[in-house]
Amino acid sequence: MVENKKTERYFFIREVASITQLHPQTLRNYEKWGLVKPHRSQGNVRLYSVEDVERIKKIKVFTQDLGINLAGVEVIFRLTEQIEELQREREEMRKQLEERDRKTGT
Repeated sequence: MVENKKTERYFFIREVASITQLHPQTLRNYEKWGLVKPHRSQGNVRLYSVEDVERIKKIKVFTQDLGINLAGVEVIFRLTEQIEELQREREEMRKQLEERDRKTGT
């Protein structure tokens, strides 16, 4: 495990493999598919954040427990991100409307 100046925790691939009970090559495949994007050290070593590890655990549930292939996982993540973005936009619009109504007294 490595910590940076911001006190973020990063894990080496062997640690993530141990935590998730996945082979390191599986983790590399997840990166190749774009499902996880670990940071890289100056020496180009993969460094996984806590969020990366949680995402990998989700991928494992989707693939091993639910039988979804990696293409399906990619779609699920993309759609989830789109939904979250729409929710953020909706919330921002709601705040803007509330502010407008507050200013106009309606």
